[in-house]
Parts: sequence; structure tokens; C-alpha cells
Amino acid sequence: MESSSRIKRRHVVAMPFPGRGHINPMMNFCKLLTTKFSGKDDIRITFVVTEEWIGFLESSSTESTLPAQIQLRSIPNVIPSELVRGLDHAGFLEAVYTKMEAPFEQFLDQLQQNDDSGVAVTAIITDTLLPCAVFAGSRRNIPVASFWPMSASVFSIFYHVDLLAQNGHYPIDFSSGLLDELIDYIPGVSPIRLADLPPPLDHSREQTLRGLLAGVSAVRKAKCLLITTHHELEPQVTETLMEILPVPVYPVGPSIPFSISLADGRDTITKMHKHVNMEEHKYLKWLDCQPDNSVLFVSFGSFLSTSSEQMEEILAGLLKSGVRYLLVLRGGQDETTISAADLDSGNEMANAQSCVVPWCEQLRVLCHSSVGGFWTHCGWNSTLEGVYAGVPMLTFPVGLDQPTNSKLIVDDWENGMKVMKEVGANRLVKRDAIAMTVKKFMNSNGDNEESRKMRTAANELKESCRKALAKGGSSDININEFIKTVLKVA
Repeated sequence: MESSSRIKRRHVVAMPFPGRGHINPMMNFCKLLTTKFSGKDDIRITFVVTEEWIGFLESSSTESTLPAQIQLRSIPNVIPSELVRGLDHAGFLEAVYTKMEAPFEQFLDQLQQNDDSGVAVTAIITDTLLPCAVFAGSRRNIPVASFWPMSASVFSIFYHVDLLAQNGHYPIDFSSGLLDELIDYIPGVSPIRLADLPPPLDHSREQTLRGLLAGVSAVRKAKCLLITTHHELEPQVTETLMEILPVPVYPVGPSIPFSISLADGRDTITKMHKHVNMEEHKYLKWLDCQPDNSVLFVSFGSFLSTSSEQMEEILAGLLKSGVRYLLVLRGGQDETTISAADLDSGNEMANAQSCVVPWCEQLRVLCHSSVGGFWTHCGWNSTLEGVYAGVPMLTFPVGLDQPTNSKLIVDDWENGMKVMKEVGANRLVKRDAIAMTVKKFMNSNGDNEESRKMRTAANELKESCRKALAKGGSSDININEFIKTVLKVA
């Protein structure tokens, strides 16, 4: 960086797609970006969300834990509420793609005209799914970085959808009996079943796919592509994208809620809720009472969820397995189907098989010594947190990019196994099969070769992840290169 007398102040506008799985990784990246500047005011980041999301972020600890260099700003609520978007996802996407562009451009112009800091907008970081920001920046001669909060493999699949069409594999009929067919021609992506391709490639999801393809195509007009993977996690596909894309590709992940001490390399977990003493949470006290690697952590994300019928089978299967588990059962699901243990008594706490909570600090849980497995929906952020924690994963994808992430976990990285082994996402997995799979997955006695292999792979991935983030690691180098080439700070 330059000396204090020659500091080049930079002003970055960050615009995430309006969804938890997109806002969180972009915010985590922005926080990490601020640590790269030695002076308090070297960089200023204006983080732009809708008015509704400002409220969500202010009700959590996000605002109170923001670095001084980051400020939250809003555009009007021109899209359906986050609380109901699942009822009409196509309508939600239509609003995002058609109604957010104008208010963002107005905001950008007002920011340029009324900013009292004397620092014009240096660059824009936008979610890849918001290509309108790429064009808004181009019209104003502001460099734009496209931010892809999914795997590099999924990006390559969407970028090469024309190859799928040429080979008669697009659109995909996920109800057909041909889903075991292998696709081996997508650049950088290891052979993959049709069943493991992202469901938006289905002919019935035109609105979702249209937005994805528009965003992926617009990357060619951006200044660079930021991907929340790290190079060692997906080496073949990241190197392939670096060769074929006309813009620099920077794997800068994982963009998860941690902070790295550059002095000693130790990591600390960022608190997610305001005014909460995490040591007082009963679920942490319960975890403290359990043996090492004995607990299965079960969480299915913040947006897509399983059916009530499937959840009933999951709850019964977990109970029947006899395995200790910590389950996140979010609002809207039937919490009366299972009774959480009374955790007020020390003896009962130690002996209770389960702990059920509506929310927990996921990365803190995954890094707890008692957690030996993670049953996940395979959202990319959760997948990265599992990799960072070095915990084997039991995969149960629901939609979007999750089937492809499950394939990466089980087939490519070999640090997990599937709950649903047969093709067909609508198949109901019964409680007996769940109980058997959970017991096999959580085998910690060393007499299961598959279990040993998973744990070895998980530990190796953990080490590669942390090396990538450490000073001089691949992600650290890529972030520095982004600062140099896009923000123009030497």
C-alpha cells in the first residue's frame, strides 16, 4: 500500500442481490476488503440494499459490527417482501430484473452529486445476478466487479448452456428417466449427471434461468469476476474460467463470517446477533456437554425448505438413529412434532440426545469440537462453512445450485455422502433409510472405511481453505490483485 502521505482514497458501491445467501457473502467480502487498507479512511464502501433489507440488517448485529468504512444505504422497496417471495418466486425475480435498475441508477447519480467526502465512486461491486449494475457503471465510466456467490462449477455450467443445447441436454426434463446420463463436455467441470445439474435448467423455470444467463453473459462487460470459492477447492474449473473469460477471474473465498488476524493467523467467528452473549445460549452449553465429534448438526438454510411430510420423516429418522443432533427448525415448520430436551439441568443436558433451536450461529457451531457432521441443504455459503470447519457433510439438496454442490462434496471432494441416493428430487426418503444413513455417516469408531476417508478429506480441505485465506495464500493474493487492478491502489 502507499505511504500515508500519498493515500489514494477509494469509494466502492456494493450492490448485492436481495437475498440472505447473496447479501451475507458480499458483506463478508466487503469487511475483509476494509482490512486491506492501513488507514481508517483509505476506503469507503456504500452497501446498497432495499429499505426492507436495511431493517433486517439493523435488527441484527450487522450494523453495530460494521467497520467504520462501511455504510448502509437503501433504495425503495420496489420488489416483493423477502417474507413472501417464496410464494411467487418467478414474480419476485421479475420485479428484481425489471424494477431495481432505475432506483439504483438514481441512487448512483445522487451519490455522485451530493457526496460530501470529495471522493467520487471508484468502483462498483455487484452481484452477478444484477447485470443492470454492470451497464449502469459502464454508462458512467465506473469499473464494475461482478460478484458470483456460488461455485465456479455452477458458473461454468450456466456460461456454457449453449453446449448443453447443442448436445440435446437443454432444457432438461427433470422428470425424465435419463437423469443418470453423464455430461463430460462442460469446460473445467468433472463428469456430472444430468440429475446433478442446477434445476433452473429445467424448461419450467424460464424466469429464473433468464436472469441467471443475463447476469453470466454480462460478466464479459465487467472489469473482473470475483468468485467466492478458493482456487484449491475448484482448481480445474477456476483455471479454465481464467483462460476462457475475457476478464480477470479472482477466486477470493470463502466469503464467510470470520476475521483473520494477519499477525498470527488465528481466526475468530463474527457474532451475528446484537446484544447477545453467545456463551449464554443453551445450545452452546449443550454442545459443551457432548463428546468430541459426536453431534450431527442439521440445518436446511434460510430460504428453500423441505416439505412437511419429508420433515416428519427426517425428525423420526434422527430420533431412531440414536445419534446426538442439534437441529435448526425455523419458523413456519411444525415445531410440535419434536420436543427439545429440557436443558436447565446439567444431568439432563449431558444425557439429552437432541437440542432443537429456531436459529444458531452456524459457523460457531460447525467449529465446535463436539460437532462431527453437518447435514446440509448444500447452499454454497453453508458448503463453504462446512469446508472451513473441516466437518464431513451429509447432503440433502433442495434446489437452485444445491444438487451441483452436493455432487462436488460427494464425488469430487469425497468429504461427504448423500441422504438421497436415488435420482429424483421429489422422492420421499423414509425414516428407516434416514436412520441407517445417519448412523453410518456418524460412525466415529474408526471401523468404517468410508467414514475415515470422509474425515481425512474434510481435514485436508480445511487446511487448504485456511491456507488460501492466510497472508500469501491464493485468496489473499487475489484480493490484493483486485485492489491493485480494479481499485488502482499500488
